[in-house]
Amino acid sequence: MSAVDEEHEIEASRAPLLDHLIELRGRLIISALALTVGFLVCFAFSTQIYLLLLAPFERAAGMIALQKTPGVHHGAFDLLLAVLGLKAVPITHAPSIHLVFTAPLEFFFTKIKLAGFGAIVVTFPVLAFQLYRFVAPGLYRRERKAFLPFLVASPVLFLMGAALVYFIMLPFVLWFSLNQQIVGVGTVSVELLPKVSDYLTLVTALLLAFGLCFQLPVVLSLLGMAGLVNAKMLSSGRRYAIVAVFVVAAILTPPDPISMMTLALPGLLLYEISILCVWLIELRQKREAAREAVAA
Repeated sequence: MSAVDEEHEIEASRAPLLDHLIELRGRLIISALALTVGFLVCFAFSTQIYLLLLAPFERAAGMIALQKTPGVHHGAFDLLLAVLGLKAVPITHAPSIHLVFTAPLEFFFTKIKLAGFGAIVVTFPVLAFQLYRFVAPGLYRRERKAFLPFLVASPVLFLMGAALVYFIMLPFVLWFSLNQQIVGVGTVSVELLPKVSDYLTLVTALLLAFGLCFQLPVVLSLLGMAGLVNAKMLSSGRRYAIVAVFVVAAILTPPDPISMMTLALPGLLLYEISILCVWLIELRQKREAAREAVAA
């Protein structure tokens, strides 16, 4: 498609301001309805969802049980298998986990927060599609084709970050916390009894932190398409990026080296992937410019 044809396409998609506002209202109504349905469904299953979020806590308790199994030595590899759910924990030695709430309606409001968070996650494809349909008429055809892969990559990367938290990071954080307990030492007992609201805050904060950090390739690729960054710039700034990644990991994660490395190492890998993505975008843009020059 030539530049003239693209200009005609943009002109054909133009509409009065009132029509744009009417379309925006329709998109917002659909998004609000989707969020409402998602909230009601998530609230109906809020207890089951909360129990699902407690699985990392159970795996952490299982790691403690493996450490304390009498007569059996368990190395770091055994603990890793336990945290990933690949090694059975002896039920007879596995401690039960306890959470508390200190206000009459605290768990109810915790379920409401959980349902709201779940509704955003579940309805994200609908929200993203409505946003795309609203802005698509103002984009050239090649821009729409370039925009679509990011709609797919963004939730996939977010889920990858969430999976890293759920299966590896959170169990290790809770295992570290459970190891600070003082149990069976004379008459003193110091046990971990997290509040239901505090536990949900920890889980959602880690999920959002890792999920957003995993958007690095999407963000840098979009900046590369806009010409704000290039592969050479990103490569030359690698040393500063390494420092920035470790600083962000230290801020977003609990204060232990395992948690920081769990976010920092994938962050460095994602930065290298971002450089490759930006380089591929530049290569494609050069090829398109060469074809247009030949056609002209």
